[in-house]
Amino acid sequence: MDIPYNRLSPEALRGIVEEFVNREGTDYGAVEVPLETKVAQVMDQIRKGLVVIRYDPVTGSCGLFPKE
Repeated sequence: MDIPYNRLSPEALRGIVEEFVNREGTDYGAVEVPLETKVAQVMDQIRKGLVVIRYDPVTGSCGLFPKE
């Protein structure tokens, strides 16, 4: 089930995004990208509709996925 990002509190949305960013692993490159920059990039993709928040009622978890 897709959850509209604007139905979440700002704190909940940020928590989901931070968890996603932190789980994605290590940067590969010469320059480390700050957490705040990564969060802003993902939030921008959510607002543009490129990424959706999906809730799985079976597992009780949610995640970010590319819009199909």
